[in-house]
Amino acid sequence: MVAVAAPAGAAESAPARQAAETCWATHYGPQPPGALTASGELFDNNADTAATSLTRNPQLPFGTLVRVTNVANGASLVVRINDRGTFQQTPAEPKCLDLTDGAFSRLGGVLNPDQGHIVVTQEVLG
Repeated sequence: MVAVAAPAGAAESAPARQAAETCWATHYGPQPPGALTASGELFDNNADTAATSLTRNPQLPFGTLVRVTNVANGASLVVRINDRGTFQQTPAEPKCLDLTDGAFSRLGGVLNPDQGHIVVTQEVLG
């Protein structure tokens, strides 16, 4: 790698990107027909969307994009926050996202028999 000097007056380096947070992602499971998310959208259990944990402070705004990566297999996808969850912290890992069943499966989560959660990293993209 070759170092390149910054132009005079430029900042020495851009701030380092914050490390991705490790946490548990769960999934919704069956929802009644016509269910709405907290953002008012019709719930789609196959969409790449998620609820953010109410234990997160501050809350991620609706529409925030988050890259979620399964630590066990490296599978990754970007989900859009459109709901709020009611999760609680656990001694092992905080619960951070409640994924749709489709997103959970695409990341390698097992629905039947239900493994309950997967350990993920999450990176807020914007």
